[in-house]
Amino acid sequence: MKPVIILVFVMIFGSLAGAGYFIVRDRGRSRNTAWALTARIGLSVALFLFIWFAHWMGWIQSTGLPVGR
Repeated sequence: MKPVIILVFVMIFGSLAGAGYFIVRDRGRSRNTAWALTARIGLSVALFLFIWFAHWMGWIQSTGLPVGR
């Protein structure tokens, strides 16, 4: 599971870097910035849902951190 999660994190940061590049290059006048940020949001939501599903299926376990300490 770790390689999949790390890969998606790299893709999220790559999308964020791409959006930053497009903001600097064309000053946000094209749709490239919006598409890059939309992709980042989509990847973030997909990662959250994947982690939730993997926990539900038992593929990953909680760390057991105590609550309320």
